[in-house]
Amino acid sequence: MWYHKPVINEELLQSLPNLKVVASSGVGIDHLDLKLLSSYGVKVSNTPFVVSTDTADLGMTLMLASSRRLVEGHEMAVSPDTEYFPADWLGAEVSGATLGIVGMGTIGYKVAERAKAFEMKILYHNRSQRKKEEESAVGAVYCKKIDDLLQQSDFVLLAVNLTPQTQKLIGKRELELMKPTATLINISRGLVVDQDALVEALQNEVIKAAALDVTYPEPLPRDHPLLKMKNVIITPHIGSATKKTRWIMMEEMTESIEAGLAGRPIPREVL
Repeated sequence: MWYHKPVINEELLQSLPNLKVVASSGVGIDHLDLKLLSSYGVKVSNTPFVVSTDTADLGMTLMLASSRRLVEGHEMAVSPDTEYFPADWLGAEVSGATLGIVGMGTIGYKVAERAKAFEMKILYHNRSQRKKEEESAVGAVYCKKIDDLLQQSDFVLLAVNLTPQTQKLIGKRELELMKPTATLINISRGLVVDQDALVEALQNEVIKAAALDVTYPEPLPRDHPLLKMKNVIITPHIGSATKKTRWIMMEEMTESIEAGLAGRPIPREVL
């Protein structure tokens, strides 16, 4: 499966009686009905670890691009109407700012490692607290309540899996807890954010900006309000999109398929 295609439902499974394994690219499995697949005796694998480094890099890229208004700056610099660069065209500092990471798994922790190099103050909210030595290595402080993180952060970065518990994790209430100068960065799944509430928050200056690698749907309808906002950066779900990583993902998927067909234990099997 690539980009959640083909859609695996009961009709497809009934038409493929010899199906043994589904190898899905990436880490997310929210597009798969694991109980349905299991009922047909089909095993599932994904590629959870190879995507982490590139996705963390993109998280930092979005934070830097948004804070320094990179897209706006590029458009100004190349516009045929530009006669001078205004002196009062300013961005926001990343170095020394407070980063709140929601979801401190492999990707979230790699973001923290990168943010440490920018001398950022790092807060994180997770289902469980990291080991003290892991926190110390990046200087991260655990927030048991997400509200505490939202109220203190200059940048809020989402790196959680999409589950029933995380769907619309960030809604109107959570956005109103954030600083009016804060930026929301989403490198997880679009449905983690209540998109209508985000539009409203950006229009009413409840928060300053958003940088999104994921939306729902993907791509957004061409008349969607998020596409018209200067304080929003949207990229086309490219967290893992580097040549090396995509090659390794393909190799891992092939390994899983070969193992499944041969009746061997499947690497990276999703249970």
